Amino acid sequence: MSTHRAVLWDMDGTLIDSEEFHWRSWHLTLQDEGIAISRDQFLSTFGQRNDAIISQWLGAAATPERAARIAESKEIMYRHLVRRDGISALPGVADWVRRLRRDGWRQAIASSAPRANIETVLEVLSSTHIFDAIVSAEDVHKGKPDPEVYLLAAERVGIGASDCIVVEDAVAGIEAARAAGMHSIGVSRDERHLPGADVVVRSLDLLDANAFDTLLRRPVVMNT
Repeated sequence: MSTHRAVLWDMDGTLIDSEEFHWRSWHLTLQDEGIAISRDQFLSTFGQRNDAIISQWLGAAATPERAARIAESKEIMYRHLVRRDGISALPGVADWVRRLRRDGWRQAIASSAPRANIETVLEVLSSTHIFDAIVSAEDVHKGKPDPEVYLLAAERVGIGASDCIVVEDAVAGIEAARAAGMHSIGVSRDERHLPGADVVVRSLDLLDANAFDTLLRRPVVMNT
């Protein structure tokens, strides 16, 4: 099988459903700081960078030192909860990851999460050996929708952008894939539209058996 193709996976909301873990870790960490947030407040910031989230919630009280301490405490709590309670891959993920590996596709995780979080999740899923590369928050200067995270992931697996397929659940991630000149599959469990995605499914177990091979034969549509 040809190895001149790759799948670049976003992690949160794509490989795993981590929303509840992030909510609990933010809630508990901020509770220790004497700060109360609602579930709606949390959801309105889900997927953003920690520094941006903390600035919104603390305002002028979010000094760089305090924000860094809170962010680190939150991520330590997140990893503790994942290890203690376990986490599962979303429907269809495990089958696709194994099938793609068997068929010679290179695979990487390209996420805005800290590397320690990614490594913890892969360890709990017993999937550390499956991925050929990881690109995490520490590796990039700009977050999605900037294409940096996906371009770096492609570089690390040694595959050209036009031979990469991005799997994403967020609008910013799909925009990043398009800006990188890559194909994309959008996962949207609430069936919301992901503008720009080549294919959108509610769940990866609903994908056609030849979905990845078929998509790679289509021309890439770049952002204009």
